[in-house]
Amino acid sequence: MIERYSRSQMKRIWSDENKFSKWLEVEISVCDAWAELGVIPRQAAAKIKLAKCNLKRMEEILKTTHHDVTAFLGSVSESLGEESRFVHLGLTSSDVIDTGLSLQMVEAAEILAQDIKELISALAQKAIEHKYTPMIGRTHGVHAEPISFGLKLALWTEEMRRNQKRLAEARQAIAVGKISGAVGTYATVPPEVEEKACAKLGLTPAPVSSQVLQRDRHAQFVTTLAITASSLEKFATEIRLLQKTETREVEEPFSAGQTGSSAMPHKRNPELCERISGLARLVRGYALTSMENIALWHERDISHSSTERITIPDACLLLDYCLAMFTSIISGLHVYPRKMKQNIGLTKGLIFSQRVMLALIDKGLSRQKAYELVQRNAMPVWLKNRNFLTLLKADPEVTANLSPAELEALFDYRYYLRYIDDIFQRLGLTQTQWKPSITKHADLGPRAL
Repeated sequence: MIERYSRSQMKRIWSDENKFSKWLEVEISVCDAWAELGVIPRQAAAKIKLAKCNLKRMEEILKTTHHDVTAFLGSVSESLGEESRFVHLGLTSSDVIDTGLSLQMVEAAEILAQDIKELISALAQKAIEHKYTPMIGRTHGVHAEPISFGLKLALWTEEMRRNQKRLAEARQAIAVGKISGAVGTYATVPPEVEEKACAKLGLTPAPVSSQVLQRDRHAQFVTTLAITASSLEKFATEIRLLQKTETREVEEPFSAGQTGSSAMPHKRNPELCERISGLARLVRGYALTSMENIALWHERDISHSSTERITIPDACLLLDYCLAMFTSIISGLHVYPRKMKQNIGLTKGLIFSQRVMLALIDKGLSRQKAYELVQRNAMPVWLKNRNFLTLLKADPEVTANLSPAELEALFDYRYYLRYIDDIFQRLGLTQTQWKPSITKHADLGPRAL
């Protein structure tokens, strides 16, 4: 099941092969820059472009050096001749590591941006499909007033658009390079080299750096992933709640032959949504670690290094996985409009209490008096399973202000959907191919309740 949602592209980005390939790209770009400034012979720079990093050989050197960059440089040097002396000229390890990491994060951000785009499309389509599908809105888990299922999905669509914007901003924050040498003074590598090298890599030079790129950038990126994962958890939690047996208004996809329990053959559990909820907690934990990495000693230490080897790749992999999974859930979501309609009537008309109160206020009653009249008829519905409309019609203080016909007219769910079109238009969700007649669900009036 996990492989169904895994993405080989994201795995490739965080592979050792791609990591060290990015390091080599940085080294080659710097050598090209030096050559343009006349410091390195152009012939040497041309040969350096053909350099390779043998991972097996690098591992052998690492056993001796216990330093990944020197092991990397040793392997690269062995693939060259005399020109190897120009590789890493004037650089410090973080010039290569941090700039290479930026390249990886930019690649990852591009995949995540596409993932989000696909989810937004799936949500928007499902929202339009269920634009007029009535369901009960709930506050504190208790029935409140009617909404439409499409409105709920439109809300999610807009939230993912905000995440889309956040990711674009985070991508910009980490699309920077740092080629400023030890402690960031440019003493051994001039700013011109940084500018030229970064341009070749498609990055912006950091305006100022210490020995490392400042980790508030990385924290912004990982925190953005955590916010997005938290949105997915929010959506997944709602589906889990709506899939409860007592509610069963929606259900995540359940394929033929799938099993929900080893003991109980009848089970259809929201296990995909539960998985998203669990993984979102992990990504949020990585966000906390990324913020802890902002405070380093003086110009740098390496307390951030060990954690970033786990947190940044994992956060990208997990979010990529969760986005793909949730897009699949939304695309294949089972929606049960009939059950939604049934659930609207569970409280026997109580959901129209505010309309009755406002109607009484319109007739001249004070808000306090109108509230009192409505509440005293509402409580027996809870306690004695009575019908709210019937009780109101039997209350002389109510009928002195509202006729039976006026009361019945208040018990119509369509009143709550009258601005759905306006909301969807505001969001740019204006397709009409799914639009049914607004009178289709007229059976949800007082007689149905």
